[in-house]
Amino acid sequence: MIEPPEFDRLIHEPARLVLMSNLYVVEEADFVFLSRQTGLTAGNISSHMSRLEDAGYVTIEKSIVGKRPRTTYALTGEGRTAFGRYRNQVTGILGEPS
Repeated sequence: MIEPPEFDRLIHEPARLVLMSNLYVVEEADFVFLSRQTGLTAGNISSHMSRLEDAGYVTIEKSIVGKRPRTTYALTGEGRTAFGRYRNQVTGILGEPS
């Protein structure tokens, strides 16, 4: 019997998985972009991003552009590595498409 891989539970949670997936393919993304891409509420994005920041997977930068607040998120090197490892585990389980 093959043992399943031990997934990173922080990434494996569906909302964080979709957030990490979106950040993995860009250098950085702002709150508005992530909200539109994911359909998550402001509270969900904020809560999940705080958990990912605490783990060292994302950076959060807040600034004022014009007179409006802007929050920008980016994967850290550690976050990019963790997501790549997670992705490889899932790909390994699913195998090659036929």
